[in-house]
Amino acid sequence: MRDYCYYKEVCTGLPMPFAFVDLDLLQQNIQSVLHLANGKKVRIASKSIRSVDVLRRILEANAQFQGIMCFTVPEALYLAQQGFTDLLLGYPAMDARLLGSIAMHQREGRSITLMVDCETHVEQAETAAAKYGVRLPLCVDIDMSIDVPGLHFGVWRSPIRSTAAALGLIERIAQSKHVMLDGLMGYEAQVAGLGDHVPGQTMKNAIVRLLKRRSIREAAARRAELVAAIERLGIPPLRFVNAGGTGSLHTSSVEPAVTEVTAGSGFYSPGLFDHYRDFTLLPAAGYAIEIVRQPRGDLYTCLGGGYTASGAAGSDKLPRPYLPQGTALLAMEGAGEVQTPIRYNGLEELKLGDPIFMRHSKAGELCERFAHLYYISNGSIVGKTTTYRGDGLCFL
Repeated sequence: MRDYCYYKEVCTGLPMPFAFVDLDLLQQNIQSVLHLANGKKVRIASKSIRSVDVLRRILEANAQFQGIMCFTVPEALYLAQQGFTDLLLGYPAMDARLLGSIAMHQREGRSITLMVDCETHVEQAETAAAKYGVRLPLCVDIDMSIDVPGLHFGVWRSPIRSTAAALGLIERIAQSKHVMLDGLMGYEAQVAGLGDHVPGQTMKNAIVRLLKRRSIREAAARRAELVAAIERLGIPPLRFVNAGGTGSLHTSSVEPAVTEVTAGSGFYSPGLFDHYRDFTLLPAAGYAIEIVRQPRGDLYTCLGGGYTASGAAGSDKLPRPYLPQGTALLAMEGAGEVQTPIRYNGLEELKLGDPIFMRHSKAGELCERFAHLYYISNGSIVGKTTTYRGDGLCFL
């Protein structure tokens, strides 16, 4: 594991704040993701990466990485312009102009698969496809959450919660001259994105593990039943059945019905991924903020740093002081818009101008705050690349 002196020496002279990717740790995470995927193809979730060069590095690392799950139409079109193929939209699109752009792209012989979960989505795609004289590929998103007394365990995504509902939409697609069924997706977010080994939460961890086990069983049964039902309908074979996220790679990848799994956060491994019982990833990305004040002997105030993650507001969405060891945010201030006080009780002699290295809680938003990522390898800065923001783009 890297220590404070390693990163401080490597990054001496860089203007703060800055973000970085440790290529050596990234490579180890790449190997861990491949291991967790149990030989299945891995589609990269671009929302967690948000850098063309990093996406390309991962895809080129191993032939098991195939395709990208994008999060908006403009992003998918941009990645297509950069030479990426096998692009799947992870979320439905309703804007007729954007759907028209997808249809034009299809007419030029380049395909982007749209996500749908209701007839309105299908109808919108049909309209665009008919206008441009193409047939658009669709992926049906099926719900993977479970309900237990008093609790909806999962996220609110697709309204398709049964095989019958899925088949109704699939038969509607099969009858169309303008769209075709390309694949299925079911994202078990309550397994993939929820830690089950959080310090100080023994009882909650036990409950989460219990609910996860039930979710894993039900998701596998739901997918297997639907795939078998589709085969009985005589519909042309699906190109893919997509499942999982970083936190559920090891379980969703062993399902016979699943042909590919998705991973994104696992490559950077942000703070929320420190608390999973079944696997360990390395902190490959982070950012540095500069100490500019010392209001008390054990308090160091840094410039900036308040890069809070999305989701339900809570302390788990705050960035985390990473190095030096012994650093912590203050409960009453947290990470601030223009300044972040850090309490430090450790062995390093910190002074004004020194860095505090931070880790984002979630992977996706890190690159929205920085135009560049510095590449670190073998004790040196070995390069720099742009993020989407550095490319002058903001997709969502």
